[in-house]
Amino acid sequence: MDDVCEGKDFTFPKQEEKILDLWSRIDAFHTQLSLSKDKPEYIFYDGPPFATGLPHYGHILAGTIKDIVTRYHSMTGHHVTRRFGWDCHGLPVENEIDKKLGIKKREDVLKLGIDKYNEECRSIVTRYVSEWETVITRTGRWIDFKNDYKTMDLNFMESVWWVFSQLYQKNLVYKGFKVMPYSTGCKTPLSNFEAGQNYKDVSDPEVFMTFPALGDPHGASFVAWTTTPWTLPSNLALCINVNFTYVKVRNKYTGKVYIVAESRLSAIHNPKEKPKEAVTKSSNDAPKNANAKVKGSSGGKTDNVLDSFEVLEKIPGASLVGTKYEPLFDYFKELSDTAFRVVADNYVTDDSGTGVVHCAPAFGEDDFRVCIDNQILSKDKLTVAVDDDGCFTEKITDFSGCYIKQADKDIIEAVKAKGRLLKSGAFTHSYPYCWRSDTPLIYRAVPSWFVRVESLKEQLLENNKETYWVPDFVKDKRFHNWLENARDWAISRSRFWGTPLPIWISEDEKEKVVIGSVAELEKLSGEKVFDLHRHNIDHITIKTDSGRVLRRVDDVFDCWFESGSMPYAYIHYPFENKELFEKNFPGHFVAEGLDQTRGWFYTLMVLSTALFGKPAFRNLICNGLVLAEDGKKMSKSLKNYPSPMEVINDYGADALRLYLINSPVVRAEPLRFKKEGVYGVVRDVFLPWYNAYRFLVQNAKRLEVEGLAPFVPFDQATLQKSLNVLDQWINSATQSLVHFVRQEMDGYRLYTVVPYLLKFLDNLTNIYVRFNRKRLKGRTGEEDCRIALSTLYNVLLLSCKVMAPFTPFFTEVLYQNMRKVCNGSEGSIHYCSFPTEEGKRGERIEKSVTRMMTIIDLARNIRERHNKPLKTPLREMVIVHPDADFLDDINGKLREYVLEELNIRSLVPCNDTLKYSSLRAEPEFSVLGKRLGKSMGVVAKEIKAMSQEKILAFEKAGEVTIANHCLKLTDIKVLRDFKRPDGLTEIEVDAAGDGDVLVILDLRPDESLFEAGAAREIVNRIQKLRKKVALEPTDMVEVYFESLDEDKSVSQRVLHSQESYIRDAIGSHLLPCSLMPAHAVVLGEERFHGISSMSFGITLARPALMFNTKAILSLYTGDAKFAHNLQTYLLSRDHSNLKSEFQDGNGKKIVDSIEQQPAAEVVLGEHVFLTVGDYYLAGKSD
Repeated sequence: MDDVCEGKDFTFPKQEEKILDLWSRIDAFHTQLSLSKDKPEYIFYDGPPFATGLPHYGHILAGTIKDIVTRYHSMTGHHVTRRFGWDCHGLPVENEIDKKLGIKKREDVLKLGIDKYNEECRSIVTRYVSEWETVITRTGRWIDFKNDYKTMDLNFMESVWWVFSQLYQKNLVYKGFKVMPYSTGCKTPLSNFEAGQNYKDVSDPEVFMTFPALGDPHGASFVAWTTTPWTLPSNLALCINVNFTYVKVRNKYTGKVYIVAESRLSAIHNPKEKPKEAVTKSSNDAPKNANAKVKGSSGGKTDNVLDSFEVLEKIPGASLVGTKYEPLFDYFKELSDTAFRVVADNYVTDDSGTGVVHCAPAFGEDDFRVCIDNQILSKDKLTVAVDDDGCFTEKITDFSGCYIKQADKDIIEAVKAKGRLLKSGAFTHSYPYCWRSDTPLIYRAVPSWFVRVESLKEQLLENNKETYWVPDFVKDKRFHNWLENARDWAISRSRFWGTPLPIWISEDEKEKVVIGSVAELEKLSGEKVFDLHRHNIDHITIKTDSGRVLRRVDDVFDCWFESGSMPYAYIHYPFENKELFEKNFPGHFVAEGLDQTRGWFYTLMVLSTALFGKPAFRNLICNGLVLAEDGKKMSKSLKNYPSPMEVINDYGADALRLYLINSPVVRAEPLRFKKEGVYGVVRDVFLPWYNAYRFLVQNAKRLEVEGLAPFVPFDQATLQKSLNVLDQWINSATQSLVHFVRQEMDGYRLYTVVPYLLKFLDNLTNIYVRFNRKRLKGRTGEEDCRIALSTLYNVLLLSCKVMAPFTPFFTEVLYQNMRKVCNGSEGSIHYCSFPTEEGKRGERIEKSVTRMMTIIDLARNIRERHNKPLKTPLREMVIVHPDADFLDDINGKLREYVLEELNIRSLVPCNDTLKYSSLRAEPEFSVLGKRLGKSMGVVAKEIKAMSQEKILAFEKAGEVTIANHCLKLTDIKVLRDFKRPDGLTEIEVDAAGDGDVLVILDLRPDESLFEAGAAREIVNRIQKLRKKVALEPTDMVEVYFESLDEDKSVSQRVLHSQESYIRDAIGSHLLPCSLMPAHAVVLGEERFHGISSMSFGITLARPALMFNTKAILSLYTGDAKFAHNLQTYLLSRDHSNLKSEFQDGNGKKIVDSIEQQPAAEVVLGEHVFLTVGDYYLAGKSD
């Protein structure tokens, strides 16, 4: 393995760019596809985005989810084709061209020519394709851009025709008028799901107008209310509710008589009206809202409605039905025989308006239905007096050519001029706007082609049950409710750039052909077809046996129909890939945002149900919305978010990926994007992970530096036999990681993986590496060192493979270096198989180590409370726990780790839980509150009154029945209150507990522990000095100690009694400063005072040669000059090279290169020593 730099010098974005180069060189993605080509298919459908805009966080989020899932399934033995798709047709593209060419009306397009218009559209479809490829590739997503699919390709469009022809053959297609959300900005109707995407709070005119009832003895007028004055010229009926009581009232100030719902009388009250004269006596009949109060009465007092109106008559709603009235305008006087009368329907409510609704059947869904049901007019006789651009037609002579919303004021004035305006004002309400043009939508009757969705409703609901969603509430609530209220789907659009409807029809509409393929069209028309867009097929006609000429209808498909056809069209089914499709349908996986429950998810489900009676997909992940940090929508104009590439260039794509999937957004909830959150992932996940890897590499390289055989990891089977408890534990914890990630990925729960990984990495670095430093650094023998290094290597390798789908770059960086010591490894981590569980997991040892860490944390807390730093040794710790197995582990296999970590001399296990504590029980209110309701008080009282014996019995049994409620361990919190031994104070003995464990520390000072504490202080200062001079853990140095005290006996006693501890801790002997040779290279030195009553100096120096002058002199029979020349020569040599030469010569070296001096055989350990430490050790043994 190659050397690696410090974590602070490791640049994640730069390393990722190197990996991108590697993937490009080895063509990693296509190689992986090739390697898995014979494996079972895993079918993934990628929803096509528009390429007319740049990718944002929403795309990166969905792309990350898709990439993780597809990489995982590639590694678990599947062939996963991943082709990028582009939505090329529809309003987004036309909108751009309309702006570019200044097109305002449909006629402008026809004048320009559909061919020129469509080719303009085609030219911008792929405008940002290269930018998309750059961003998506940089995020680490593997997907095929070269072999992409486009909804404007001939093959795709032909499959869409096939889908439609199948629906037609199943009698699921019809033509009809339907009042639909209509965009005057885009000049096209919208689907119900499109109409719901952009609501705004707006202020509209509010108008109350009168409709005189013909033949009424009081000259009464119906009062209706509207916020769309532009619909008044098309009024054909008034609608009331037969379940309401209506009142005929006379205005006391004007004498005019009105008919309104009794409950809505207050709506027509005008507090500004001044009395002219008293008009007839008031009635005793008070309507139920007579006490409604209205602002603005004269004299500053609150005006009573009855002060303004006299109730003449109460009328049941049913008796008003059929009453004729005087129309506001005479544009539709030809319908007078059937129109301009009162009808009834339950859609009329009394929460607003007057209880009388004005009906314009061409501009309201309920209006249309009610007028048809009541024979006001027939479907085929409907006149729509507003054109495609939202302007009045010539039928409305006074306002012809006027845009409807701009005509509101003029229409109100016209109503006022006729004396029919009762009052007007402004009304604020939530109103739908076009999601593309941002213009207000209107509801308008349009001729359209429909798919009969309502007849499929039951099957749609059943098919929904067969699918698996994350999160499931989106499926069970939001999507289920949408399907339950599904309406017939208008799939045609009166536009230009789209897949044309394949319907050829005769002028008299008596003959019709629906084409299902290019070949069929060529056969019936005799013309060659090379493209299916309007300008290339609109001229094609079909002659029938009857002599009629069929021409194509003008409409094109709603682009949602195209994206809903994607599972078939992207592989050109059924014209190609028949077996591939039929073997693997429904697809295995789709993922998009929450908005697609009413969009793509819906259209996929409708078409697959209609075609095959099945859902289109088996598994689905639905993500929420990524918002700016302030909770607002991300906005380019507001600049309230950092660009994705800025974040990636700062912190790397892997960090962004983990940040996104470790957030509520993967559970269909909103995420407030914070750039610091991405940095947090680098800090909390990647740096600890990298440091564990770096520690492995450094210590593997150290073996070679020390002249030992290069590091080659032991195989997994050998490592499973390790007797070291922490090896057993980390191997088991790694198998648990494999088990958990497999389980969660198979359940498509991506959001649970990162928290588990965080805990795993924390355990790896803070338990395994920290507690095993001696072994990993070789201080417990070479064999044990290699086992520890091999264990760490295998754990890192396995965890990299597990995390490869999530963090494809970082895992590849580590893998590419680690594979150098492993024969037969794959060329990329992404070619590897996903790990499977091997051997049994050691649940007991995992549990024991977790509990051990709890004990260590509790003991640290006690130390902090009493200001006893870890450097201060303590005499004894008692661990109280009811589990005998755990106490055996703590007092056996784990004992040395606990004692060393906590610097405690003795550990005493105790399973008598009442010896040092008293037990009490508390109810878990958060758990029990909802469940028990009113019983909570009684149960809580009994829980608190539980005796110690009862609590112990409850802990043993795992449950207890209280007040007829069976309570489990999670329902009751058992607290252990420390019972301090008699005669001792809190300063002398203290405890801390957590659940069923209690830790007791003896805090009394003990002189016998002084030397151990002092030694820890010395080691601490040496380690700090190493850091100060920027030494790596593997850098070999010699450490010199100098006592600065007059009485040196204290420090000498400490160094003598704690010699082995200090040697183990610093990895070498602590040398007296008197031994440091003059030629030693000093790296750092520092003096310390008042440390455990000692003052001393520490010097760090590079390893230096030491000579046995007497032995060297004897080499040259006492010639001092020759002896001096030899020492000078050896000191001039590179230390590491010299070491290697002695190793090669088995500790001997012939020196024959000194001029005018005889050759001499120099023996290591006799004539020369490579370090002062070796010289010191030799002196001690002598």
